[in-house]
Amino acid sequence: MKKIAFITIIILLIDQISKFYIKTNFHLGESVDVVPGFKLTFVENPGMAYGFHFGGLLGKYLLVLIRIFLIGGMIYLFRKWLKQGASNYLLIPMSMIFAGAIGNLIDGMFYGLIFDSGTVYDEGVQRWIDYGGISKVVEFGNGYSTFMKGCVVDMFHFPLVDWYVPAEWPIIGGKHIEFFKYIFNVADAAISVGAVFLLIFRKKAFPEGLDF
Repeated sequence: MKKIAFITIIILLIDQISKFYIKTNFHLGESVDVVPGFKLTFVENPGMAYGFHFGGLLGKYLLVLIRIFLIGGMIYLFRKWLKQGASNYLLIPMSMIFAGAIGNLIDGMFYGLIFDSGTVYDEGVQRWIDYGGISKVVEFGNGYSTFMKGCVVDMFHFPLVDWYVPAEWPIIGGKHIEFFKYIFNVADAAISVGAVFLLIFRKKAFPEGLDF
């Protein structure tokens, strides 16, 4: 359990420190080149990883509840697997996924309570509304929104291909082609890397006899 706790705490610290830095130093939509093919681009995501979201506030509430349920389920499985002597091929990737889920859950549940500005949902127009300026940390409960209405902070942007097709080209002329266009955070990366490790080492992670 100490190993799981250590991995979780380290990922959460890096995740939250990076999010606080971006949230309090960048304007929403601001982008800074770090090296060719890598930018820090500040966006806020009201939904799932890599900018996907659905269903307005109802979808957001549902996503928070699903994350809480999954985190609770993973705690139960960790205890079970530890008793069965599960290997690091399972415990380490699952710890990464566990930490990533908690990291994004913290944003969604509490960021609306601790920052003075953020993206909010407008019931009148049925969409999320951006904001201007740079956010500041405020006294808990005096933020821009309420419990479970905060947005996830994303910042890592790898536009390895960022090209405008010449206008004279047929059919696709003038279009913008970007790869990889998705913007994500440390929590998203931890979930993705953990899932990839489980896939690669699935035979060692899930040997015969391991009980779910």
